[in-house]
Amino acid sequence: MSARPAGGRVLVAGVGNVFLGDDGFGVETARVLAGRPLPGHVEVLDVGVRGVHLAYQLLDGYDTLILVDATARGGPPGALYVIEPGSVPAPDPQGAPPDGHRMTPDAVFALLGTLCAGTGGRPPRRTLVVGCEPACVAEGMGLSGPVSDAVPKAVRLVEDLLGASREPEPRPPAREAAN
Repeated sequence: MSARPAGGRVLVAGVGNVFLGDDGFGVETARVLAGRPLPGHVEVLDVGVRGVHLAYQLLDGYDTLILVDATARGGPPGALYVIEPGSVPAPDPQGAPPDGHRMTPDAVFALLGTLCAGTGGRPPRRTLVVGCEPACVAEGMGLSGPVSDAVPKAVRLVEDLLGASREPEPRPPAREAAN
């Protein structure tokens, strides 16, 4: 099975809280990616902790979402993972309203399912998570050494997933989700 996204619009979304150490991995990786030549059908978005904005952004119609985030899976700090989660979960009509600054990716996907059901929109056909094993997610700014060292590797990994190393094209500039 190839992990490479197949055609269509792609959103690369860096998520995480820069005030919690290594949780800022996705945001830093998105920042670096935004300065790189990527195919024209690829957008890079620094989502940070604004999960509600990510759900609404996805309503714009993307074939593939690449979510970049700190992902604790038990490996050594700085280890990178490519995870292909299942489909978007069904909305939970009895669930509490989402807190826009404390949404996990699962909560974003659940909200997206609700939004798609209400608008007739479609979630991305495919979602990939490029995760990095954190060393420390305690209060404080800045990435630990192993996670900081993993950022350029994650950038190359995302570029490989996109096939960007073969045919760079102009693309819209990166943007940050509104607060």
